[in-house]
Amino acid sequence: MLITDAQIHLWEPERADRPWPKDGRATPHRPNGFTAEQMLAEMDPVGVDRAVIVPPSWVGETNAYALEAAAMYPTRFAVMGRFDPAARGANDQLAGWLQQPHMLGIRVTFNTPTLVAGLDNGMFDGLWAGCARYGVPVMALFAGPLLTRVPPIVERQPDLKLIIDHMGRIPSSHGPEAFADLDLLLALERFPNVWVKTSCAPTHSEEPYPYRDIQPHLRRIYDAFGARRLLWGTDITRLRGTYQECLSLFQKELDFLSADDKEWILGKSAAEVLGWPENGR
Repeated sequence: MLITDAQIHLWEPERADRPWPKDGRATPHRPNGFTAEQMLAEMDPVGVDRAVIVPPSWVGETNAYALEAAAMYPTRFAVMGRFDPAARGANDQLAGWLQQPHMLGIRVTFNTPTLVAGLDNGMFDGLWAGCARYGVPVMALFAGPLLTRVPPIVERQPDLKLIIDHMGRIPSSHGPEAFADLDLLLALERFPNVWVKTSCAPTHSEEPYPYRDIQPHLRRIYDAFGARRLLWGTDITRLRGTYQECLSLFQKELDFLSADDKEWILGKSAAEVLGWPENGR
């Protein structure tokens, strides 16, 4: 079974020639960066074959280090790149976006007032339309109430492949509060062009492994979307518990998953929706 982690952040410390934005969008998960080599040291002992690098928002709209890491380890990493919809000529990049080596798609995060406002003022309309037209998958952080913004997007763009990050959960939430609005996510099941990333699931638990308090919620997500529309991921740099435990939760503890379900959630779904074949490309 090929196992793919559908979300990791890799980054280097801020450099003079690669300054970070100072708009308060996010703070680094760790103070000294997290390298490709550190990630491989986590993946290899537990049998994770490859991972999708999602450049973190705190580095700004740059994919430089992520693409460098993927070029260095092309069988282990690929990239869902950051994209600045407000940049001059931004949407003109979409036609050739997937021609960039090691690039699988685009990731957007609605974690500043300006970006959230962009959902209403048309900032992202060209992105959704262009990605639908050119077959560029999109991972998007629509957390909590922002999930209500998704139906109009996917209704207008039925060819858009949209992957909801972190099960639509607010990253800082845990316990019952984290899943209080889960129905907003489950309501998206009716759109066949929506997938869900189960990234960082243990972080929302209030219990130690095997995180029994979140297992009923994972069951509801599975019942709604099915294994072929779920992608396992860890967001390791903010993960609660160990990397092995996050993997074992899906390999061993969710008794409602069949062997075939596990193959899809742990790797085949990512290969299919992201166009990253199991034998590489």
